[in-house]
Amino acid sequence: TPSRRSAWNYIFSGMFSKALIVNTVQIFSNSMFPSSAQSNFDLEKEDQIVGGYSQSKTDMWHPDASTSEGHGLGTLQEMELVPAEYPEGGLRAWSVLLGAWIAQFCTFGYTNAYGVYNDFYVRDYLNPKYTSSQISWIGSTQLLLVLSIGLFAGRAFDTGYFYHLMIGGSLLLVLCIFMISLSQPGQYYQIFLAQGLGVGTAVGITYVPCISILSHYFHRRRALAMGIAVSGSGVGGAVHSILLNHLFHGSVGFAEGVRVSAGVVGGLLLIAILLMKPRLPPTSRKHGSTLRDLRVFSRDPPYVIMVIGTVLLYAGIYFPIFFLQLNAITNGVTPNVALNSLLILNGASSVGRILPGLLVLRIGIFNVMVPCALVSGLLAFCTAALRDVAGTVVFAILYGFFSGAYVSLLSPMVASLAEKDSEIGARLGICFTFTGFGGLVGTPIAGALLSKNFIWWRPSLFSGLCVTTGGLLFFLTRTLVARKKRTSWL
Repeated sequence: TPSRRSAWNYIFSGMFSKALIVNTVQIFSNSMFPSSAQSNFDLEKEDQIVGGYSQSKTDMWHPDASTSEGHGLGTLQEMELVPAEYPEGGLRAWSVLLGAWIAQFCTFGYTNAYGVYNDFYVRDYLNPKYTSSQISWIGSTQLLLVLSIGLFAGRAFDTGYFYHLMIGGSLLLVLCIFMISLSQPGQYYQIFLAQGLGVGTAVGITYVPCISILSHYFHRRRALAMGIAVSGSGVGGAVHSILLNHLFHGSVGFAEGVRVSAGVVGGLLLIAILLMKPRLPPTSRKHGSTLRDLRVFSRDPPYVIMVIGTVLLYAGIYFPIFFLQLNAITNGVTPNVALNSLLILNGASSVGRILPGLLVLRIGIFNVMVPCALVSGLLAFCTAALRDVAGTVVFAILYGFFSGAYVSLLSPMVASLAEKDSEIGARLGICFTFTGFGGLVGTPIAGALLSKNFIWWRPSLFSGLCVTTGGLLFFLTRTLVARKKRTSWL
């Protein structure tokens, strides 16, 4: 019976080494059962480690449907064995986490400060030749590339190209930031090439690898570790916002200010690369491809619905972030508060990227993600009501916290749907690719709805509807996964 097999598994795991058990079971299963038969057992994703094997919370093996050719155990390769030893801490693991945090600070954190650039472009550098909608294409293209290049970066990470991605992406990022400083006022194409295409590509190359590497060191604490790492982008957004605002509007000026920021980013990325090191062996290229992964994942309804939800959510979630500073200035908020609104938002975002992760171990990733997404949608509707200092500050704190929670929980949420750790990079890459298209069209649509007359209720309505709908699709995904796993702990 299943329970007896579980008991024998426990006994064997105590008597013999993991390597001996694995070899013995492989020989037995290959000789006694047809290799074409599918596995009779479904190992649940949230496991307890017993010896070298992955065992479900009920301490039972769960029967699964067999093939039409007959019933059988199948080969051991068809099962996902969670490694018995994940560091879950220690000097090396925490060093890698620190490196990932610094990388997020320099890459995604820099893109989170795009609101400073957007405000400067709309009111000065590209004004009056280009509209806010046209200028928004710079930030949205940047966001598209940051996310969509993950389709290739995730696969490359899985096959062992971590350092190639991190070093190449870092060099490209520093180069492109320097190129922004060489652009001329009113020359839209120069900024679009350097910032929209160049910076977006560079950050996209590094984003998935510096998050996925945490799955080599953390299993039980993965959501918390990823949340801490992603909080670096929130802190980065706050620090870069302060730095860029003071440089652009001070004695240094735009060109020299951009060069200073490029030097800071380059130095920190060097430290980040030295701290990070992959632990697990790469996946063989023969075991899959991007197109094969796409076909397999497209047959997973919860994954597909979740991806659609992220596309809609990203179409709306960045409007308040990119336009908050401009909103505050056009509504007559004091200059000091207006220029620091992004600092407040990104500071609250940093807290939101850590604290909700502490709840994941207790109540599950979807049970934390869904409320955060829905609250972000409700707050997006409130953007049109911002008229004074108090409203701007309260909105920046609340929206920063809950939108930051969404950003930090997205990667572990996608990873929770993976059937094995070796496909996490591919699942993240494919999800981010489609998500990037939401980011591409979202802010330009919002900018067009805003118009030159700054009619704030129209883009606020668009943003709120997109984010709220995305949250509801996450709830639907949770319902399907809960039904499949027969548990509410998700």
